[in-house]
Amino acid sequence: MKRYSDFKEELLKNPEVRTEYEALEPEYNIIQALIDARKQQGITQKELSEKTGITQADISRIENGSRNPSLAMLKRLANGLGMTLKLEVKSTER
Repeated sequence: MKRYSDFKEELLKNPEVRTEYEALEPEYNIIQALIDARKQQGITQKELSEKTGITQADISRIENGSRNPSLAMLKRLANGLGMTLKLEVKSTER
């Protein structure tokens, strides 16, 4: 059985796949940060839902990448996790 990291590495060798993946990387990073924070705190999606007023179904959709949350929703999720949201915009020029 192939490990996910090996499968991902193989896919990213394709320039078209790499370009699309890199375009979505900020979204993946946000999703992973939310999942990591929730799991580190040992709370379920349902518990986070109760803290934020965001439905468990919406939290699930955000975590699996099928829903893009608004900035307001991200702030509610961060607040529900006892965190603050920090948005950073950087120049891509070197």
